Amino acid sequence: MAVFVYSIMIVFRHILRAHVAPFIGAFCVTMFLFILQFVMKFMDQLVGKGLSGAVIIELVILNLAWMVVLAVPMAVLVATLMAFGGLSSNSEITAMKAGGISLYRMMVPALIAALVVTYAMVEFNNKVLPEANHRLKTLMMDIRRKKPTFTLVPGLFSQDLPGYSILVRKTFANSNNLEGVIIYDDTDPNKNVMISARHGVLSFSPDYRNLIMDLYDGEIHQLNTTDFQSYRIIKFQRQRLVTKAEGFDFERSSENAFSRGQRELSAGMMRYIVDSLRTEKAKIEKHIHRLNEELADELLLGSVSPKSPDIAAWNQINLYTSIGSRLMMFRNMLDMEYFSLRDKDTNIRQYMVEIHKKYSIPVACLVFVLIGAPLGVMTRRGGFGMAGSLSLGFFLMYWASLIGGEKLADREFIQPWLGMWIANIVIGILGIVLTIRMAHGNIEMQFDWWKRLKSFFSRRKITQRQNVQ
Repeated sequence: MAVFVYSIMIVFRHILRAHVAPFIGAFCVTMFLFILQFVMKFMDQLVGKGLSGAVIIELVILNLAWMVVLAVPMAVLVATLMAFGGLSSNSEITAMKAGGISLYRMMVPALIAALVVTYAMVEFNNKVLPEANHRLKTLMMDIRRKKPTFTLVPGLFSQDLPGYSILVRKTFANSNNLEGVIIYDDTDPNKNVMISARHGVLSFSPDYRNLIMDLYDGEIHQLNTTDFQSYRIIKFQRQRLVTKAEGFDFERSSENAFSRGQRELSAGMMRYIVDSLRTEKAKIEKHIHRLNEELADELLLGSVSPKSPDIAAWNQINLYTSIGSRLMMFRNMLDMEYFSLRDKDTNIRQYMVEIHKKYSIPVACLVFVLIGAPLGVMTRRGGFGMAGSLSLGFFLMYWASLIGGEKLADREFIQPWLGMWIANIVIGILGIVLTIRMAHGNIEMQFDWWKRLKSFFSRRKITQRQNVQ
């Protein structure tokens, strides 16, 4: 018995060792691709903006957190495919099966390792990721406060300010000066306003709540859209445009957890907020029920019994007002309460989506082991190309399902838990079915669909050539 246990431990260690190098390699390659994508997408907005190299490096490091969250499950899938594919290609799967070790036992060390990685990722999602996201948000706010032109890309329209479209021809790295400014003002639906200026300066008010644009040497074009008859052109040497900076998120940063966004909170913090929202929702529902009772008394008896302080206060005034005015007041109060109720429901659903997401993505590591082990045995190839292709396909399907489920859950088409777990459920069931089939069937079966596809296209080309001749 001791010899058998010792041999099993040796086999388990051998299987785990086969996973280590592919996991590290896949993780490094995936992180490199994510970093490269980030650099290609955002570097033109960072370089030449007057930011120091240390600040740019800090931005990249803080963005590594969400990259790790996505890279680890994909690395687990690649490692599982390559490990079991390599073992199958070297006929080690056959040897272990001949020695009495089933595919289920072969998967045990991989599942245990995936369970450890899942726990580590859950802790990472609840402790490291929220803090990294919050520090990234704070850093971006500080950069924008110091340099308001940070979000303006020369040659592209910016619509960060509600009601305004801003185009600048040139920005400067060491100042907030602008050249070639064009602004379309859509705040007044009865007028089309276009402002152009040779140059300008962008700044904030002392409380960072208002954005101030000082424009020089320009024109204001106004068209009355009600009759399209009135058109004015105003030339100016200096013009100041003041608007709220809410579109740029220039509020002062706070360490209070309730001022953080959903992705800057741990699951425990979000559960606390959800409990508070549910308590407020229950109070609103009770108030709505009380208002409906008082409305029924108004319609049946012509007077309202003072069941609530707000109704009793103006009940005496109602003696001198018409029933229509009183009913209109009831309607306005109910509309406000129903609006608050819908707002609470929306917030609860959004928080629940984020809570489930913090657990569903780490659990994907376990799910990918279930799907990766049988696929690796079927392919019988341990190459990185095949493993990477299959991993990319499954990961894209998983990520598309996750994003789609999040959108459907936010729009109240499905429950939050279903939207975040549907991808794990589907891929997990598929993995269990494939595992059972491979464990009780021919484990040396080759996954040669690409060969059949290649021969199909070869026959098609030969047929086309014969038709041409």
